[in-house]
Amino acid sequence: MAQGTRVEHDLVGDEEVPADAYYGVHTVRAVENFAITGSTIARFPELITALAAVKQAAAQANRDLGLLPPDIARTIIRACEEIGAGRLHDQFVVDPVQGGAGTSTNMNANEVIANRALEILGHPRGCYDAIHPLDHVNLGQSTNDVYPTAVRLALVASLRRLGDSLRALATAFTVKATEFGDVLKMGRTQLQDAVPMTLGQEFTTYAVMIEEDRQRLTEAAALLLESNLGGTAIGTRINGHPRYAELACRHLADISGEPVRPAGDFIEATQDCGAFVQLSGVLKRVAVKLSKTCNDLRLMSSGPIAGLGEINLPPVQAGSSIMPGKVNPVIPEVVNQVAFEVIGNDLTVTMAAEAGQLQLNAFEPVIAYSLLRSLAHLRAACDTLATRCVPGITANREHLHDTVHRSIGLVTALAPHIGYAASTALARRALATGRGIKDLATEAGLLTTEQLETILRPENLTGQAPLPEPLTTT
Repeated sequence: MAQGTRVEHDLVGDEEVPADAYYGVHTVRAVENFAITGSTIARFPELITALAAVKQAAAQANRDLGLLPPDIARTIIRACEEIGAGRLHDQFVVDPVQGGAGTSTNMNANEVIANRALEILGHPRGCYDAIHPLDHVNLGQSTNDVYPTAVRLALVASLRRLGDSLRALATAFTVKATEFGDVLKMGRTQLQDAVPMTLGQEFTTYAVMIEEDRQRLTEAAALLLESNLGGTAIGTRINGHPRYAELACRHLADISGEPVRPAGDFIEATQDCGAFVQLSGVLKRVAVKLSKTCNDLRLMSSGPIAGLGEINLPPVQAGSSIMPGKVNPVIPEVVNQVAFEVIGNDLTVTMAAEAGQLQLNAFEPVIAYSLLRSLAHLRAACDTLATRCVPGITANREHLHDTVHRSIGLVTALAPHIGYAASTALARRALATGRGIKDLATEAGLLTTEQLETILRPENLTGQAPLPEPLTTT
């Protein structure tokens, strides 16, 4: 690596830049100004790849329109392709949370691409007479169309990965649902005994909820594929060729593999953050339902003696430094905490979107940061739950069987046959004596043993067979 510094100049004055850096003066200023999160935009490789794709599409469009000399365009395109393949991501050093509506991120990309292009042509870094970060790499663009387009592409890429993780988690619950298909248990409402169901039905519910959320993510992704690229500063397309927006979006679709399309109204698209708010709401929905599922897993596995004790979660680590033998539900707990974070991020996105004024929202950086973190952490949480917890869950079958037959919830199945009043009296007697509903009903002559056997068959109790017709009793 080269030693020392080089001097670059901007409107503020001269600034020393590390001689071996691919970034330049604007990036150095941003690093000095925005030390907020302790991380850099390189934390989100999807964003760096998306920035490179946008810059490549812009160079191809400008080449096609005769605005960018072919040799310069070719070199810029090569530099973008290298970054898209994973090179030089360590040179994207600005903080993701920054003032300026994303200008620092755009400048960082312009400078890295320009200096890599210069290097390809044999020029030293910082020799911008040959290839300039703004006059060439940023030609026909503004932060206000580059940055949101790149953010949208990055979010879509991350959404695809979260979708894959949700599908794997839904599959894990489906496998368990099949395994537990014959395990009868008591369902509960308001934490009180309700009516019987199977543990398989309970786990099927989790799989269905997760799959529904995955579909909602697909819908949210479609909204993000509308781009204001070519709208430049506020959507009026100032300094842009009339055909640039169409060409740039076409090239961007080819590069990214996503059906990117030009916005219907560029001025509206430049200031509107509605798609981000929509996505954030869907991520909150995912988080809420994942957290509810994990609450259930923790509650059902509570004990092992003094709790519900219906299922066992796989023991993955010791649970206490003072209580030997204690094992905690640490995987569901960590998923809960991710959910809390995502719900908080949704409020950040909401407030940032609302705070935009007139033709631009200056707060898109914190929107992007919040959404990209939510996506990454949800994906990791789903993967952790799907691999470290769900496959190892076991059922306490005998305990579940006993609780069903000791529960007064069975009386609900008798109500259509003996009436609500008689069922209530039977339930009260069962609670007072500790005896089972079936024995008490037989003893009272309310139903015959044969009738009770039919009514209380597991498949009848759990809705897995046609319900028997109400009996005529005297």
